[in-house]
Amino acid sequence: MGAQWKAKHKDIAANAKGRLFGKLAKDIMIAARHGADPKDNARLRLVVEQARKVSMPKETLDRAIKKGAGLTGEAVHFEQAIYEGFAPHRVPVMVEVLTDNVNRAASDMRVLFRKGQLGGAGSVGWDFDHLGMIEAEPAAPGADADTAAIEAGAQDL
Repeated sequence: MGAQWKAKHKDIAANAKGRLFGKLAKDIMIAARHGADPKDNARLRLVVEQARKVSMPKETLDRAIKKGAGLTGEAVHFEQAIYEGFAPHRVPVMVEVLTDNVNRAASDMRVLFRKGQLGGAGSVGWDFDHLGMIEAEPAAPGADADTAAIEAGAQDL
């Protein structure tokens, strides 16, 4: 009695690794749609290298490639959807989603826009120009997000 705290931390680490493997498997399935051979598919090669860096099992990797390429009987079809709406204080927001279940994604978006207002197609799209995607993380905990966005290449806040 006293060693049960060790099992708790192992559970948390295993759950985190499972979430990471699931995300990578989804990325592999999406990339494998354009070809199952990493030599011919640069995007698949990049994702496979990322999976190998985090020690993803070879069986899981092969299964995700085959499933994404449609080599097994169960091909997964991911669809892209764009949701537009307003966050609190009437801030316009566009969310691009890649999902295998559009109904579930729509339900999740309604929950996220609960304090704002989910709009229809074109309600805020006219206000945006698609220039690219910026992913930024603060350098230190508590750092200013605006400063991190500007350093990442944002043109306007």
